Amino acid sequence: MTASNQAESIQNVDWTATSALVTGGAGFIGSHLVELLVTAGARVTVLDTFATGSRANLAAVADAITLRERDIRVMDWAEYLTANPVDVIFHLAANAYVPPSVEAPAVDCELNFTTTFRLLEALRLLQWPGRLVFASSAAVYGNSVHVPISEDDPTVPISPYGVGKLAAERYLAVFADLYGLKMASVRYFSAFGPRQRKQVVFDLLVKLTRDRERLFIHGDGTQVRDFLYVEDAARSAMTVAANAPLRGEAYNVGAGKEYTIDQLAKSLCKITGVSPIFDYSGANRPGDPEKLVVDISRLRSIGYRPRADFDQGLADTVAWYESLTATTWR
Repeated sequence: MTASNQAESIQNVDWTATSALVTGGAGFIGSHLVELLVTAGARVTVLDTFATGSRANLAAVADAITLRERDIRVMDWAEYLTANPVDVIFHLAANAYVPPSVEAPAVDCELNFTTTFRLLEALRLLQWPGRLVFASSAAVYGNSVHVPISEDDPTVPISPYGVGKLAAERYLAVFADLYGLKMASVRYFSAFGPRQRKQVVFDLLVKLTRDRERLFIHGDGTQVRDFLYVEDAARSAMTVAANAPLRGEAYNVGAGKEYTIDQLAKSLCKITGVSPIFDYSGANRPGDPEKLVVDISRLRSIGYRPRADFDQGLADTVAWYESLTATTWR
């Protein structure tokens, strides 16, 4: 066993004796998390509206989970958890994309903040003894003043999406402190992988499918991101639930490496064998920061190690995209 595997094996949760609830579990990161939980032996319940998630994402574990179509914006959490007690909640249900929050901030606030507050308030009233991990975002930082970004750096979001995530985080931290609830947040940086039907990797593949001669890229290609493969994103949430003190703290989640959008586009072109001319817009989209590079020291300290190779992760994503769209590049 390697040192990294030893660190990850030291856990305060026995998943084979644990009941886990995943909100948004039919979505991109959620479905990969559900698969890992099932593999670890947990009893898993998924709540999802299927507005953006899909039953197909859970096909591999459909017989091993309880799947419920529920809208958590209108459900009575106290009633539900009293009737269906669980040990761990992974709260991933949300709008997970900046542009819609810019276009409809009220909707984003309801999806990302208000629903989370209602859940926290129910847990407070119940004095719930379990563990909760909240899926937050690097968007809470806005345009970072330091690179790489640590959890102690200023949080100055520049999109409604980032504001909603930060507000939910702050309530979670206060509720953990005042009421003794066991909770923490994970701040995801630029996740990608199979089943993601938006964001930069998927968007570039769609553009390459439509036009193999010219590839349009927002900005000038120098924007920097820490691209996080989805299985590492899912594994990080389990690591936090199992090993963290859960006192309301937040954890950056990334691969700990930086790539420009240009590098990403060139890697995708190499994998697909397509050689387009790059056409830059010259300006970022509203709400998109120039640099998102992450310090994951805090997460490493509780046993997390990113496992995915960037190029292999892209290749796996391209293979999934080809199977989804019946695309051939040559």
